[in-house]
Amino acid sequence: QPHLVESGGGLVQPGGSLRLSCAASGFTSGFYAIGWFRQAPGKEREGVSCISSSDGSTYYADSVKGRFTISRDSAKNTVYLQMNSLKPEDTALYFCAAAGRVRATVQTMCVRGDYDYWGQGTQVTVSS
Repeated sequence: QPHLVESGGGLVQPGGSLRLSCAASGFTSGFYAIGWFRQAPGKEREGVSCISSSDGSTYYADSVKGRFTISRDSAKNTVYLQMNSLKPEDTALYFCAAAGRVRATVQTMCVRGDYDYWGQGTQVTVSS
């Protein structure tokens, strides 16, 4: 059974950094792409960053470009989200998700949130 577990969230001051981790298990047939999404109270879920499992192509939301970096360690079946220069508006519950098959480009699927498997989320709070 596919399973995703996020970790690394917490409370950080504006301008600080955090690194989120997502450990994937049970994907016997692999997955097309994996990514990070977030949802703040009263707001819709947003695709933050996603990465293809095959060619490493990536997508970043405009709001995080230049500040966040997604990476993967295939040997550990883990994907990371390095978040720098954090802002209060980055405060949200961050989810890791994986797409089992191709339905569109990595970018399009990330924007749509068209992913099959979801973790429970890890809270990120940016506040002084």
